[in-house]
Amino acid sequence: MTPLLTPDQLAALAKIDSPTIANAIEAFNVRDATEGYASLELRCLFPDLPPFVGYAITCTADSTTPGDRKNKPNVLRQLYEALAAAPKPSVVVIKDVGPQRLRSCHAGDVMGSIFHRLGACAVITDGGLRDLAGVRQRAPGLHMFAPGVVVSHGVPVIVEVNVTVNIFGLTVRPGDLLHGDANGVVSIPHAVADRVAAEAEQVWAREADVVGAVQAADFSLQTLGKKLGWH
Repeated sequence: MTPLLTPDQLAALAKIDSPTIANAIEAFNVRDATEGYASLELRCLFPDLPPFVGYAITCTADSTTPGDRKNKPNVLRQLYEALAAAPKPSVVVIKDVGPQRLRSCHAGDVMGSIFHRLGACAVITDGGLRDLAGVRQRAPGLHMFAPGVVVSHGVPVIVEVNVTVNIFGLTVRPGDLLHGDANGVVSIPHAVADRVAAEAEQVWAREADVVGAVQAADFSLQTLGKKLGWH
């Protein structure tokens, strides 16, 4: 069972930028520093929104296989039911499995509105999204992450729900705790999630100390070296 944070703990994480979250996680040595985040292929489509934090609901989807979707297996209802039952806030993570990922489209303003109403704070996919203005209007505050936008929904089908997926190098399992903002998306290991916010405060303090030395009138490589622990 996924260990859940308290509302106050979630709120504290949501006040922190994602790069600082990533730095704070490193302090606990729970994974290699090259793991746990998505590549630059994943874009934040609403970079002005504040950071989000939420629990992953995962699925795979295909929108580029031709044919009538009425004749294809589709577990969209299962996705909605899983989202409704999931811990909140939730993050819908959609892995494209169709033949033409760059022409895929997996959510717009209508589906985004449904996701939002069912408790989602973000939608993340390695395929396309659309209707950005509509999402802004109908699901205000809902984050959208994708490599780009695609104008048509094609033939949309949800293939599987609650499966492990990989989104541009970020492995996401059902129930994973995700954090994202204009800089990208990072997963927060459950084992240290309740300590990350406090460590982030320490990260900010250390960075402020270094930047203070850099901006000081007597700045030199020698003074910088002292702050960075050079020998």
